[in-house]
Amino acid sequence: MKEIEQSILKETIKVRSNNSFKGTYGKIALVGGNQNFGGAIIMSSLGSVYSGAGLTTTLTDKNNQSSLHSWLPEAMFADYKNTTEMIKLLENMDVITIGTGLGTDENGLTILKTVLKTVKPNQILIIDGSAIDLIAKYQLQLPKAKLIFTPHQMEWQRLSGIKIKDQTEKNNLIAYKKLFKNSIVIVKSHRTQIYTKNGVYQNTTGTPAQATGGMGDTLAGIIGGFVAQFKDTENAVLAAVYTHSAIADILAKKQYVVLPHQISEFLPKFMKDNEA
Repeated sequence: MKEIEQSILKETIKVRSNNSFKGTYGKIALVGGNQNFGGAIIMSSLGSVYSGAGLTTTLTDKNNQSSLHSWLPEAMFADYKNTTEMIKLLENMDVITIGTGLGTDENGLTILKTVLKTVKPNQILIIDGSAIDLIAKYQLQLPKAKLIFTPHQMEWQRLSGIKIKDQTEKNNLIAYKKLFKNSIVIVKSHRTQIYTKNGVYQNTTGTPAQATGGMGDTLAGIIGGFVAQFKDTENAVLAAVYTHSAIADILAKKQYVVLPHQISEFLPKFMKDNEA
């Protein structure tokens, strides 16, 4: 297992060209956030915008629109129950995230199935939260796209069949190669592990101050923002995971608890300090 080191940041985060515009840094759609979990998709959207994605569109329950724009006027909104509009929007995206705060009811399942059928091979699909549970429960067929899974340990248990107590690097790697060998799987824990076709990586940053709701939602958004704008997808994922927790380490020096939206707000400065 390789450790993710700070050097991944300068390998990934590059000084922006003067000859660039918002389209240069990727178009991302975040699909999720039912009427009870609107905060999840808002936190994910914050991660996307603050990490530098060029254009962020949040497809969520219409009840979340006011809260979304109160927190984040930079994000565009669409009602995820308008299937025709959603499909049209998704077809033009570079990156799609699905599942954050989506819920596992019939509505969530319908939306997930629509997204899975719409995604194209050249797009990156980040599968998070409720989408992982639904895929595991219903054994849904995955699209031919560039897939990134972001399970915490219980979600990984549902997806892989490996109980948490048995989630060793060896067992996880066997399941990864059998089920997801052409994808990237991020198994979130106090020392998050990332499984890729090039090897297994372990994050070296992180703090107990992150143990609060919304942390994974924010990470999904940051991953989306990074892979939308940086060409090397694997490095972008590794850098996003490292960045998320490295910022928390900085904030935890003066705070007992680090809130997810604080990590997002710190992103522009952190990325500027670590660009190359």
